Amino acid sequence: MTSNKDHAIEKILKSFEDFANLTLEQLDLLESLISSDNPNDPSDILAKIRANEEEMDNYEVRISERIINTIALYKPVASDIRKVMACYRMIINMERIGDLVMNIVYKLRKMKDPKIFQRSSELIDKMLIQSKDMVNKALLSFTNNDKEYAIWTIKNDEVVDELNRELLKKSIVKGDLCNETEEMLLSFIDIKSILSGIERIADHATNIAEASIYSMEGTDIRHQDIEEND
Repeated sequence: MTSNKDHAIEKILKSFEDFANLTLEQLDLLESLISSDNPNDPSDILAKIRANEEEMDNYEVRISERIINTIALYKPVASDIRKVMACYRMIINMERIGDLVMNIVYKLRKMKDPKIFQRSSELIDKMLIQSKDMVNKALLSFTNNDKEYAIWTIKNDEVVDELNRELLKKSIVKGDLCNETEEMLLSFIDIKSILSGIERIADHATNIAEASIYSMEGTDIRHQDIEEND
């Protein structure tokens, strides 16, 4: 027979799974926006992203409240506490990923020279796909109790960092800066903000993976070399 404590934890994990799926949907929508010819055109995608962002904020509040109430009311054992606290750490990172998606959308819409973005969109999309894959594997590591996915995510954070540096250089090289206007320079700044936002999504994926390992093993590997924990 399922106890009240077990039922409460099941509700937390079910809401977490829904929140995770919504986070991944936001990243899919962002990828569709970046790969489109004009990021300002697909109004249906923009409307869906905005609606999802509001839902993500609501998820964070609801799950946080459930976690606090479960700990206060049922006094779960250490292994359950680790799981729900790892879940709490992850939902904070998922909500921040949602904020980053909105920031990137804002930068896309205010870009002064869309042609500059179009020259770099394929490279930016490559970076986003890498970050999205990290988020997906980090979340799967928690739901499937799979440490290998978590380790893969943490190790690939450096890949996205390097892509950020590489893509910004290519964006600048592709523009004939000596003949470009001030608006072009502003567009390069916006591209840098977009790349930084995608890089931060990968950082949050790493945080989720670290919380997943904490849930499985009770070991906090933050600020440690992952090679030490293989």
